[in-house]
Amino acid sequence: MKHSQWKTRRTRKLLGEQVEESAAYVEAGYAFALGQAVHDRRRELGLSQAELARRAGMTQPQISNVEGGDSVPTLPLLTRLAKALDASLTIDLDGDSSAFVFTPHDSDRSSEAPSDGGSSAA
Repeated sequence: MKHSQWKTRRTRKLLGEQVEESAAYVEAGYAFALGQAVHDRRRELGLSQAELARRAGMTQPQISNVEGGDSVPTLPLLTRLAKALDASLTIDLDGDSSAFVFTPHDSDRSSEAPSDGGSSAA
């Protein structure tokens, strides 16, 4: 097949063709959605990456990697992040989609946060 005949994944979907996504592609979507949820909650709290890292016992580059979707955190790390973000973390994995929601612990703070509770989906 010539390069000019290649179709992108998006083009194939728009044409109604069946598109199988690799496991790595799906996992990258999960990592990105989690990173966005961490970023959104951190910003809601007005924290820098360095301050969140201090609270979670991590380094600023590690927080940057999580927020950028460049890492897949372990369950203990997710627990530390949720605690550092003063929230509970709900993860919903359903087939090829996912949702990560940080729900603030303190109801007074939740009134200051956007109504979505710091959620992100892939």
